[in-house]
Amino acid sequence: MLFENKVALVTAAGAGIGRAIAVRLAAEGARVVVSDVDDASGEQTVALIVEAGGTAVYQRTDVADDAQVRELVQRAVNEYGALDLAVNNAGLGAAPKPLQDITDAEWQRTISVTLTGTFQSMRAQLAQMTAQGTGAIVNIASIAGLQSTSQLTPYGASKHGVVSLTMSAAAENAASGIRINAVAPGPIETAALASLPEESKRRYADEVPMKRLGRSEDIAEATAFLLSDAAGFITGVTLPVDGGSLVR
Repeated sequence: MLFENKVALVTAAGAGIGRAIAVRLAAEGARVVVSDVDDASGEQTVALIVEAGGTAVYQRTDVADDAQVRELVQRAVNEYGALDLAVNNAGLGAAPKPLQDITDAEWQRTISVTLTGTFQSMRAQLAQMTAQGTGAIVNIASIAGLQSTSQLTPYGASKHGVVSLTMSAAAENAASGIRINAVAPGPIETAALASLPEESKRRYADEVPMKRLGRSEDIAEATAFLLSDAAGFITGVTLPVDGGSLVR
């Protein structure tokens, strides 16, 4: 088991990519602290893990609130004695529109959760990991953070920021035994895409060189690898998991 006796936390783990990651880490032996702002969904993720024989607890956390972020890390330490692995998955976007039509509220909402939330989460996680002298973090970025994002400026800017945070923090903490990487999903069939008509989904899939949409489990596998000892000499990278979308 990759993560036997390890303690992990995953933000926005109530559904989709976050849930798949939490379930994957638990299946490999990690004791997982699941966080979300939707209590029912978060508790359901915990139930899935426990039913499969794993160990998990739920902690409601709005990553835009620094006090709640610090409480989340403390919950992991209080519950299981350490924090070895962290996945910062929380993020959101806004409706597509030209930059000149984006309101301050739309900009701030996206930045506060996706970028500031990742920053605050990393800050609290790194404080604990530095004290321990070990740890691994994976931030969930996006291929939107590696290319232009027409009509999605706030989301693209926030994900570019997550990529930059990942590289800078990796450089700062490499000598301390802490690795920090990112995964950049491409088109993934989460709830938003799954709800589209089949014709629309086929159109999205046809734009991917591998001719399919990604699955949440694809992101979970990449995340587990980067957190594991198999990636022990890897830090500061952003790994696209996109079916070749960036090179089409």
